[in-house]
This record gives sequence, structure tokens and C-alpha cells, in this order.
Amino acid sequence: MSKVYICTAIPYVNGNPHIGHAMDYLLADTYARYRRSQGDEVRFQVGTDEHGNKVYSTAQKNGLSVEAYAAQNSQKFQDFIKKLDITYTDAIRTTDADHVRRCQEIWKQLEPHIYAANYDGWYCEGCESFVTQKEYDENGGICPDHQKPYQKLTEKNYYLRMDDFRDQIRAKIESDEMLILPEFRKQEMLRLLEDTPDISISRPRKQLSWGVPVPGDDEQVMYVWVDALSNYITVLGYPDQDISEWWPASAQFVGKDILRFHTITWPAILLGLDLKLPQKVISHGHVLAGGQKMSKSIGNVVDPMAVLERHGLEAFRYYFLRHIDTFADSDFTWEKFDEAYNNELANDLGNLVQRLATLCRKNEVHGISMPEVVDEEYRKLMDRYEFSKAFDYAWGKVQQLNKDIDIAKPWELAKQGKVEEARNVLSQLVGGLLKASELLEPFLPETSAKIQSIFIADEIVPPSTPLFPKA
Repeated sequence: MSKVYICTAIPYVNGNPHIGHAMDYLLADTYARYRRSQGDEVRFQVGTDEHGNKVYSTAQKNGLSVEAYAAQNSQKFQDFIKKLDITYTDAIRTTDADHVRRCQEIWKQLEPHIYAANYDGWYCEGCESFVTQKEYDENGGICPDHQKPYQKLTEKNYYLRMDDFRDQIRAKIESDEMLILPEFRKQEMLRLLEDTPDISISRPRKQLSWGVPVPGDDEQVMYVWVDALSNYITVLGYPDQDISEWWPASAQFVGKDILRFHTITWPAILLGLDLKLPQKVISHGHVLAGGQKMSKSIGNVVDPMAVLERHGLEAFRYYFLRHIDTFADSDFTWEKFDEAYNNELANDLGNLVQRLATLCRKNEVHGISMPEVVDEEYRKLMDRYEFSKAFDYAWGKVQQLNKDIDIAKPWELAKQGKVEEARNVLSQLVGGLLKASELLEPFLPETSAKIQSIFIADEIVPPSTPLFPKA
């Protein structure tokens, strides 16, 4: 049995949960469920990132104290995580007193690598990110994500000296000691690493009042990324406690837009603390809406709560874990979602369960035990984090069972008086379905449990309502 620590990027509370957040949670939860099924002990972190100018200014616009606004929006994410049935073990808010204190201790440990200097350059408030002149020029002075001009800043900041860590980070990425998936993202990060200047890790309090105070300098506040990234170890108790039992993280799940912070900034912080880097950083793409990036200005943002309400949680998990590629940008439309629900969940699986249970009851098939499931191809895909491919593989078992039942025609065997032959065929088909349900468990936990409860019972009774009633 291994100890497995799984991390998700903590969402910024200046807004509602969106599909990108759901992807972080679903991928991490799928991996957590899989590792538990292999007998491993899992810790699984979630949280909310609550400091920064956007939170402060939005609180003011809404007539709330910043503390009340952060708490209110943090609760939205906690509720969202519960609705998705995410099996986390550890939750953190960056406004937690312990996290704030621990961040300040981390800062003190990093001081040999920190210096003060004046910053004169570009900044995107939407991204809470400093922008190099090269990025400014490439984007024509406008943030591509927020469609707003970059701000010109001149201010005193503290910096983390990148030359202290650049060679080590490069070596760990190249050797896959910190494995970045997919491979092409690894190459992107290596190129970015070469151009990464020293990292600004503070803002003047007059520019950023809502944040973790810099130890020993009342006029400076920690830059949000240092505060946020540290959550992965402060939630384990660092530096108050020895975290070597769980750190380094087995897997960190992040969206591609914040991968650079997790594979350059975060490793620099960890090396400065003399801690190991995460073993694997898994980067997922964006969920597109009708082939376009979701955007408030375009008006094509898909509300995950509306998707959840359409056909329920298992359908939500099904679409976003099977039809959204684990690593690449993939498309969502309501038409595709409805089609997947009716043609695949309802027809392929729901109808199969109903037919098999009805035939088993008619032919007095019962007392079937859960078969041992060892599937090396499935395990290879799951161990490589190729979840959408592993889901496809498991679903192929369901589709094959639909073909097998139509070829074997157990109902015909029963009509011909070949009762024992019909029972044997049905027992084999049920065994195949139970094996498929075991492979589906990390993706569709509720459905997997229902299938097993129907067919492992002393008496097999068809569900009164199909698992997935046609919409």
C-alpha cells in the first residue's frame, strides 16, 4: 500500500465555479478513487484562493466587507465540490489564520533568495500576473484572456532570484523527476523557463491591501501566487509539522493557463525551502462551447450548475470525463450532452442493465458473486493519467456486452427449453457487466454501486426506474 497525495488548483473566489474548476476536481477525484481501489491510502486537497485586489474591489462594489465576501464565495465552491461528490480529505482557505502564519514562516525561510528592487513594467490585474516585455509585444499590449490593456507599473517589490533555481528546475523537468503531462506542455514549460525573469513576490500595501503581510516590512504584502501556491504544503501543516510522509505530491491537477506557475514559480519556492518537487503535474485543456473558448463577452459561458441539473451528477461526470479529452481542448454543446445521455448512458448501459436484470429474474439466475478484476490495459491507461482513454476502454466492455447478449439470445434458449444453457449465458453476461462496473467505478461511482447492488443480491430484481431514464 502506498501513500498518495493529490492536489487541485485552488480557485480564485472572485466569481462563481465554472467548468474549468469542475475539470480539476473530476480528474483528481477519478484518480483518488482509482488509487483507493488499488489499496492505497489517499490524501486529497481542495481549497480557495481568497486574497488579491479583485476580491477586495468586488467586495466593495457589493457593499460587503472583504472578509464576508471571501467567506460567501468560498462557501459557493465548497457547495459545488459537494454537489460533484468529490472525495477530498483536506480543505483550506488562504485566509485561514494557520495558513497566513505558515506563509510568513515560508517567506522567512526563502529570505536568502529574496531581494528588493523597483519594478518598472507591465501587469494584468485580471490574471494577477506580471507580464514581460516579450509577452506584452506578442499580445499587442492587451491581455488575450481578459481583453483589457496591460497596466504600466512602477513600484518597489521583493523578488525571488530565479538564477538560484533555474538549472535545477530544468534538470528535474528534463529528467521527468517532476513529470509534466502531456509531453508537449513539458516542452512549452522548458522554453518558458529560459525566459523567466526573477519572480516578483510582493506588492506595495498601497496597491494591494488584502493579502498576507510580508514579515518585517509593513509596507509590503505577499503577491497572491506565493500565498496561493504554498497552500499545497501548509494544508499538510508545513512548516510546523514534518510532511515527508505525504510530500512530494503524487499528482497535481491544473488547467493549462496556470501551468507555468506550477512548474516554474512553485518549484522555485520548493527548492528554496529544500523540499522535493511534485512527482507529476497533469495539465488539462479548456472546455470549449461550440468550438469557441468560453467568454462572458461572447456570452457562451456554460454554467456547470445548469449542466448538473439537466441529467444529474452521473451524466455530468460521464460527459466531462469521457467526451472531454484529459489533456486537449474539447467541445461541449447541449446537443452533444443530450445525445451522449440518451444514446450512450440510457441506451448502452441503462437498457443493458434493465434487460439483463429482467432476464435473470425470469430465469431464476441469482447468487452471482463479484468476479476478480485484473485488467492490465486499463491499469496502464489509468497509471498514465489517460482517463478519457481509460473510460473509452471501459465503455467498450459495455458496448461489447450489448453485442454479446444479442448474439447469444438467452431468451430464445429459454423458449427452446434450454434453461441451464440460458442461465449459464446470463451468468457470464452478468459477470462481464460486473467487471465493467468495476472499471467504471472511478468515473461513475454511483452507477457502479447500483449495478453491483442489483446483480450481487440474493435475488436479482430489475430496477423499478431505469438507471438512466430517456430524456
